[in-house]
Amino acid sequence: MTSVRFNSRPDLTRSDAGIVKISTWDTGTPERQRLAVEAVREVWGSRDWAHPGLLSYTVHTGDDGRTLLHYSQWTSEEAYQEFVRNGRDARNDEIDAAVPGVERLGLDTFELYRSGSLGSGAREPGCVVTVDIRFDGPDPARQRAWVDAVFEALESDPAPAPGGVSAHLHASTDGTRVVNYAEWETAQAHIDALDPADGRIGSLTPQWHRVQHHPGLKGSTVRRWTLALSIGAELR
Repeated sequence: MTSVRFNSRPDLTRSDAGIVKISTWDTGTPERQRLAVEAVREVWGSRDWAHPGLLSYTVHTGDDGRTLLHYSQWTSEEAYQEFVRNGRDARNDEIDAAVPGVERLGLDTFELYRSGSLGSGAREPGCVVTVDIRFDGPDPARQRAWVDAVFEALESDPAPAPGGVSAHLHASTDGTRVVNYAEWETAQAHIDALDPADGRIGSLTPQWHRVQHHPGLKGSTVRRWTLALSIGAELR
């Protein structure tokens, strides 16, 4: 049997993660947001681990006071689909009974393509920032070329924004999106990096210009989150 282990944060770069599932829930209010996190904690903590192919499950609260970001690592799509057939609905039904009316806004599949540290030294992140990049059609080669351009820009930036801890760029398996799961020391550090005096993260370099004007870019959404709950499997 396998029980649940509560962690401080997930290991985003573990080599056995074949895919990542990312979804968003809208709970409506700060109180319902808090209650939904507690319902997830209770439902998942009171059962054996969901599936051997599930490596981690992490829930984040949005700074809008209503949304939740769910990030889970799986060995494969087949493992996830087996969980869907044999247990996902029962867990969600119990969460819905505790917090009726939660709106599930979508679930998408990604593969982690590249990760890197920002700045120097070991620092504990206090904020997660997601940057959801959308392209005008499916093109896996373009996804990866854009991510490579981002890392070239980061590595050559003469004045990187302080407070960044790490960047983990995920390519959607349908070829249309890239999501950067970025860790920052604090939410304020990210807010300061977006100060209107500068207008964007990244210096005015040719490398950042290529990132911002990459062919096929359709739009992006930036959101800030706080890690609320991270769990994994524990053999017993």
